[in-house]
Amino acid sequence: MSKKAIVLLPKTRAILSQMGTQIRLARLRRQLSAELVSERAGISRMTLISIEKGSPSVSMGSYAAVLHALNGMDADLLQIARDDELGRRLQDLNLTVRKRAPKQEG
Repeated sequence: MSKKAIVLLPKTRAILSQMGTQIRLARLRRQLSAELVSERAGISRMTLISIEKGSPSVSMGSYAAVLHALNGMDADLLQIARDDELGRRLQDLNLTVRKRAPKQEG
């Protein structure tokens, strides 16, 4: 059974490429070898190389494991979609406004 091809827009590919470059630079600034980081992350060295190239075929879990191996940088993943302005605006458009407050029992 063959895998489905991942279709990404050019802008998304550029973001992944930049993220891979930033991960590589973080590793180099810490003076950590690819072998050590891949061992800490529990992935192969070739997977780390793919991550540093921004490959879309590598799992998000592997990206997170590498960020964790770089001294806890995985906590930054919590910032993704944290302030979802567009989502909140769309949600507000679909909210129904009641004319009266509901009756209170008691």
